[in-house]
Amino acid sequence: MGYIRRGYAKSKPALGKARKIFTWCVLGFFALSFGLVVLLKWFPVYTTPLVLFRAGEYALAGKWVSIQKTWKPFEEISPHMVKAVIASEDPKFLFHDGFDFEAIAKAIDANKRRKVKMGASTISQQTAKNVFLYPSRTYIRKGLEAYFTVLIELVWGKKRILEVYLNVIELGPGVYGTEAAALHYWKKPAKNLSLGEAQLFAAILPNPRKWNPKKPTNFVLKRRNFIRRNLVLLGHSYFKPLSDT
Repeated sequence: MGYIRRGYAKSKPALGKARKIFTWCVLGFFALSFGLVVLLKWFPVYTTPLVLFRAGEYALAGKWVSIQKTWKPFEEISPHMVKAVIASEDPKFLFHDGFDFEAIAKAIDANKRRKVKMGASTISQQTAKNVFLYPSRTYIRKGLEAYFTVLIELVWGKKRILEVYLNVIELGPGVYGTEAAALHYWKKPAKNLSLGEAQLFAAILPNPRKWNPKKPTNFVLKRRNFIRRNLVLLGHSYFKPLSDT
Protein backbone atom coordinates (compact mmCIF):
# COMPACT_ATOMS: atom_id res chain seq x y z
CA MET A 1 0.00 0.00 0.00
CA GLY A 2 2.85 2.36 0.84
CA TYR A 3 4.36 1.87 -2.60
CA ILE A 4 1.02 2.59 -4.29
CA ARG A 5 0.53 5.76 -2.23
CA ARG A 6 4.05 7.01 -3.00
CA GLY A 7 3.49 6.33 -6.75
CA TYR A 8 0.16 8.12 -6.63
CA ALA A 9 1.73 11.09 -4.81
CA LYS A 10 4.47 11.33 -7.43
CA SER A 11 1.91 11.30 -10.27
CA LYS A 12 -0.04 14.24 -8.82
CA PRO A 13 2.50 16.94 -9.83
CA ALA A 14 2.81 15.38 -13.30
CA LEU A 15 -0.98 15.40 -13.77
CA GLY A 16 -1.18 18.97 -12.52
CA LYS A 17 1.54 20.06 -14.93
CA ALA A 18 -0.11 18.28 -17.86
CA ARG A 19 -3.45 19.89 -16.99
CA LYS A 20 -1.84 23.32 -16.86
CA ILE A 21 -0.11 22.82 -20.23
CA PHE A 22 -3.40 21.65 -21.77
CA THR A 23 -5.25 24.66 -20.35
CA TRP A 24 -2.66 27.08 -21.75
CA CYS A 25 -2.78 25.36 -25.15
CA VAL A 26 -6.56 25.68 -25.28
CA LEU A 27 -6.45 29.33 -24.20
CA GLY A 28 -3.68 29.99 -26.71
CA PHE A 29 -5.73 28.42 -29.52
CA PHE A 30 -8.76 30.56 -28.70
CA ALA A 31 -6.67 33.73 -28.45
CA LEU A 32 -4.77 33.08 -31.70
CA SER A 33 -7.84 32.03 -33.67
CA PHE A 34 -9.84 35.04 -32.51
CA GLY A 35 -6.93 37.35 -33.30
CA LEU A 36 -6.60 35.85 -36.79
CA VAL A 37 -10.30 36.30 -37.49
CA VAL A 38 -10.12 39.94 -36.38
CA LEU A 39 -7.03 40.50 -38.54
CA LEU A 40 -8.68 39.01 -41.62
CA LYS A 41 -11.70 41.26 -41.20
CA TRP A 42 -9.50 44.02 -42.60
CA PHE A 43 -6.74 42.33 -44.63
CA PRO A 44 -7.03 40.34 -47.89
CA VAL A 45 -6.81 36.55 -47.75
CA TYR A 46 -3.99 35.83 -50.20
CA THR A 47 -3.77 32.08 -49.67
CA THR A 48 -5.69 29.33 -47.89
CA PRO A 49 -5.06 25.76 -46.70
CA LEU A 50 -7.11 24.55 -49.69
CA VAL A 51 -4.72 26.25 -52.15
CA LEU A 52 -1.72 24.62 -50.49
CA PHE A 53 -3.47 21.23 -50.24
CA ARG A 54 -4.40 21.25 -53.93
CA ALA A 55 -0.88 22.29 -54.92
CA GLY A 56 0.44 19.27 -53.00
CA GLU A 57 -2.11 17.00 -54.66
CA TYR A 58 -1.10 18.15 -58.14
CA ALA A 59 2.60 17.83 -57.33
CA LEU A 60 2.19 14.26 -56.03
CA ALA A 61 0.23 13.39 -59.17
CA GLY A 62 3.07 14.75 -61.30
CA LYS A 63 0.94 17.58 -62.72
CA TRP A 64 2.03 21.19 -63.14
CA VAL A 65 -0.92 23.46 -62.38
CA SER A 66 -0.22 27.16 -61.96
CA ILE A 67 -1.99 29.00 -59.15
CA GLN A 68 -4.26 31.81 -60.33
CA LYS A 69 -5.60 34.01 -57.53
CA THR A 70 -6.21 37.76 -57.40
CA TRP A 71 -7.92 39.54 -54.53
CA LYS A 72 -10.65 42.05 -55.36
CA PRO A 73 -12.83 44.05 -52.95
CA PHE A 74 -16.57 43.41 -52.84
CA GLU A 75 -17.33 46.50 -54.93
CA GLU A 76 -15.20 45.21 -57.81
CA ILE A 77 -17.10 41.93 -58.16
CA SER A 78 -20.20 41.75 -60.33
CA PRO A 79 -23.48 41.90 -58.36
CA HIS A 80 -24.63 39.10 -60.67
CA MET A 81 -21.96 36.84 -59.14
CA VAL A 82 -22.97 37.79 -55.61
CA LYS A 83 -26.61 36.95 -56.27
CA ALA A 84 -25.84 33.77 -58.22
CA VAL A 85 -23.74 32.15 -55.47
CA ILE A 86 -26.36 32.96 -52.84
CA ALA A 87 -29.14 31.52 -55.02
CA SER A 88 -27.00 28.46 -55.72
CA GLU A 89 -25.36 27.70 -52.38
CA ASP A 90 -27.31 29.37 -49.60
CA PRO A 91 -30.66 31.10 -50.29
CA LYS A 92 -31.11 31.90 -46.59
CA PHE A 93 -27.62 33.41 -46.25
CA LEU A 94 -28.65 36.94 -45.36
CA PHE A 95 -30.97 35.87 -42.56
CA HIS A 96 -29.36 32.93 -40.76
CA ASP A 97 -26.62 33.07 -38.11
CA GLY A 98 -24.20 30.83 -39.98
CA PHE A 99 -26.16 27.56 -39.99
CA ASP A 100 -29.26 26.47 -41.88
CA PHE A 101 -30.66 23.95 -39.41
CA GLU A 102 -33.64 23.10 -41.61
CA ALA A 103 -31.30 22.19 -44.51
CA ILE A 104 -29.07 20.19 -42.13
CA ALA A 105 -32.06 18.16 -40.89
CA LYS A 106 -33.19 17.47 -44.47
CA ALA A 107 -29.67 16.42 -45.48
CA ILE A 108 -29.37 14.03 -42.53
CA ASP A 109 -32.72 12.45 -43.40
CA ALA A 110 -31.92 12.23 -47.14
CA ASN A 111 -28.44 10.79 -46.59
CA LYS A 112 -29.91 7.79 -44.81
CA ARG A 113 -31.32 6.73 -48.18
CA ARG A 114 -28.70 8.08 -50.62
CA LYS A 115 -25.35 6.70 -51.75
CA VAL A 116 -24.19 10.14 -52.89
CA LYS A 117 -24.27 12.26 -49.76
CA MET A 118 -26.13 15.57 -49.76
CA GLY A 119 -24.46 18.58 -48.16
CA ALA A 120 -26.03 21.41 -46.19
CA SER A 121 -23.12 23.79 -45.61
CA THR A 122 -23.92 27.49 -45.71
CA ILE A 123 -21.70 30.07 -47.40
CA SER A 124 -20.47 31.01 -43.92
CA GLN A 125 -19.46 27.40 -43.19
CA GLN A 126 -17.78 27.02 -46.57
CA THR A 127 -15.83 30.24 -46.00
CA ALA A 128 -14.73 29.13 -42.54
CA LYS A 129 -13.59 25.78 -43.94
CA ASN A 130 -11.74 27.24 -46.93
CA VAL A 131 -9.94 30.01 -45.04
CA PHE A 132 -8.97 28.35 -41.77
CA LEU A 133 -9.10 24.57 -42.18
CA TYR A 134 -7.88 21.60 -44.17
CA PRO A 135 -10.05 19.46 -46.51
CA SER A 136 -11.37 16.60 -44.41
CA ARG A 137 -14.64 14.96 -43.34
CA THR A 138 -13.69 14.18 -39.73
CA TYR A 139 -15.81 15.22 -36.77
CA ILE A 140 -12.89 17.28 -35.43
CA ARG A 141 -12.76 19.32 -38.63
CA LYS A 142 -16.53 19.78 -38.61
CA GLY A 143 -16.35 20.96 -35.01
CA LEU A 144 -13.64 23.49 -35.86
CA GLU A 145 -15.66 24.58 -38.87
CA ALA A 146 -18.64 25.32 -36.61
CA TYR A 147 -16.38 27.28 -34.23
CA PHE A 148 -14.89 29.44 -37.00
CA THR A 149 -18.34 29.90 -38.54
CA VAL A 150 -19.62 31.43 -35.31
CA LEU A 151 -16.53 33.65 -35.11
CA ILE A 152 -16.75 35.06 -38.63
CA GLU A 153 -20.50 35.65 -38.30
CA LEU A 154 -19.83 37.66 -35.12
CA VAL A 155 -16.70 39.52 -36.26
CA TRP A 156 -16.94 39.85 -40.04
CA GLY A 157 -20.61 40.20 -40.85
CA LYS A 158 -22.39 39.07 -44.01
CA LYS A 159 -20.79 41.40 -46.54
CA ARG A 160 -17.23 40.57 -45.49
CA ILE A 161 -18.02 36.84 -45.46
CA LEU A 162 -19.27 37.11 -49.04
CA GLU A 163 -16.25 39.19 -50.06
CA VAL A 164 -13.83 36.57 -48.70
CA TYR A 165 -15.88 33.68 -50.10
CA LEU A 166 -15.89 35.16 -53.60
CA ASN A 167 -12.11 35.62 -53.41
CA VAL A 168 -11.20 32.12 -52.21
CA ILE A 169 -13.67 29.71 -53.84
CA GLU A 170 -12.20 27.13 -56.18
CA LEU A 171 -13.47 27.68 -59.73
CA GLY A 172 -11.20 25.40 -61.74
CA PRO A 173 -7.87 23.57 -61.53
CA GLY A 174 -5.54 26.08 -59.84
CA VAL A 175 -8.14 28.86 -60.19
CA TYR A 176 -9.26 30.52 -56.97
CA GLY A 177 -11.56 33.48 -56.58
CA THR A 178 -13.94 35.26 -58.93
CA GLU A 179 -11.39 37.67 -60.43
CA ALA A 180 -8.94 34.92 -61.43
CA ALA A 181 -11.79 32.80 -62.80
CA ALA A 182 -13.29 35.68 -64.81
CA LEU A 183 -9.91 36.40 -66.39
CA HIS A 184 -9.19 32.71 -66.99
CA TYR A 185 -12.49 31.75 -68.60
CA TRP A 186 -14.04 34.95 -69.94
CA LYS A 187 -10.95 37.20 -70.39
CA LYS A 188 -12.58 40.00 -68.41
CA PRO A 189 -12.45 41.34 -64.83
CA ALA A 190 -14.94 40.06 -62.27
CA LYS A 191 -16.81 43.37 -62.15
CA ASN A 192 -17.83 42.89 -65.81
CA LEU A 193 -19.28 39.39 -65.52
CA SER A 194 -22.68 39.09 -67.15
CA LEU A 195 -25.70 37.47 -65.52
CA GLY A 196 -25.31 34.29 -67.59
CA GLU A 197 -21.56 33.99 -66.92
CA ALA A 198 -22.06 34.44 -63.19
CA GLN A 199 -24.80 31.81 -63.11
CA LEU A 200 -22.58 29.30 -64.90
CA PHE A 201 -19.80 29.93 -62.37
CA ALA A 202 -22.24 29.32 -59.53
CA ALA A 203 -23.50 26.18 -61.29
CA ILE A 204 -20.06 24.51 -61.31
CA LEU A 205 -19.30 25.14 -57.63
CA PRO A 206 -20.09 21.57 -56.46
CA ASN A 207 -17.28 20.22 -58.68
CA PRO A 208 -15.22 23.05 -60.21
CA ARG A 209 -12.27 20.85 -61.15
CA LYS A 210 -14.48 18.61 -63.27
CA TRP A 211 -16.94 21.08 -64.81
CA ASN A 212 -16.14 23.98 -67.13
CA PRO A 213 -18.48 27.01 -67.31
CA LYS A 214 -17.62 27.51 -71.00
CA LYS A 215 -18.46 23.88 -71.83
CA PRO A 216 -21.43 23.17 -69.55
CA THR A 217 -22.78 19.64 -69.31
CA ASN A 218 -26.52 19.00 -69.20
CA PHE A 219 -26.28 18.71 -65.43
CA VAL A 220 -24.54 22.09 -65.16
CA LEU A 221 -27.23 23.66 -67.36
CA LYS A 222 -29.91 22.17 -65.08
CA ARG A 223 -28.17 23.72 -62.09
CA ARG A 224 -28.01 27.06 -63.90
CA ASN A 225 -31.75 26.89 -64.51
CA PHE A 226 -32.28 26.04 -60.83
CA ILE A 227 -30.24 29.14 -59.90
CA ARG A 228 -32.35 31.28 -62.24
CA ARG A 229 -35.55 30.05 -60.62
CA ASN A 230 -34.16 30.71 -57.16
CA LEU A 231 -33.23 34.26 -58.13
CA VAL A 232 -36.79 34.91 -59.27
CA LEU A 233 -38.17 33.47 -56.03
CA LEU A 234 -35.79 35.52 -53.88
CA GLY A 235 -36.58 38.76 -55.71
CA HIS A 236 -34.56 41.98 -55.92
CA SER A 237 -35.51 43.21 -52.44
CA TYR A 238 -33.90 40.17 -50.79
CA PHE A 239 -30.43 41.47 -51.68
CA LYS A 240 -31.04 45.04 -50.50
CA PRO A 241 -29.24 44.55 -47.12
CA LEU A 242 -25.95 44.07 -49.02
CA SER A 243 -26.21 47.53 -50.56
CA ASP A 244 -27.16 49.06 -47.22
CA THR A 245 -24.04 47.80 -45.36
